[in-house]
Amino acid sequence: MKRIILSAILAASTLVSATSATAAGSFSVQIDPANTEEANAIRTGLAIFAIARALEGDASVLQNGNGNAAGIGQNGNGNWGVVQQEGNGHTGVLSQNGDGNAYGIFQFGEGTDGQVMQNGDYGTGLLFQFGW
Repeated sequence: MKRIILSAILAASTLVSATSATAAGSFSVQIDPANTEEANAIRTGLAIFAIARALEGDASVLQNGNGNAAGIGQNGNGNWGVVQQEGNGHTGVLSQNGDGNAYGIFQFGEGTDGQVMQNGDYGTGLLFQFGW
C-alpha cells in the first residue's frame, strides 16, 4: 500500500510541475483498502485524526476558506465520516448507506469537487484532492 501511495504522489507531483501555473485544474488520489488489515489501518488513522481535532459525533465538516460547500448524509448505524476543506471553492459530499462505514474526504487548494457514496456495510476509504 505504501508503494501505491508513493507512486500516486510522485505521479501527481509530475503532473503539477508539468502544468502551467496559470492553468486551473485539480488531481485526486482515492485510497480503497484491498483487505481487512488495510481497512483497519485507515480506520485507525481516521480515529487518530478525530482525536487530534477533538471531533465529536459520527459526521464532521471542517472548513477553512471561502465559498466551500460540504455535506454528509448517513443512513445506518456506526458510520463515521469527515470532510475537511482547506482553501476556496471546494464541494465535498459524502453519503453513507449501511452500517459501520468510515470515510474521509480531504480537499486542499481551490475548486475541487468530491462526491463519495458508500452503499453496504463496513466500507472504508480516503479521498485526497488538490486544486489550483
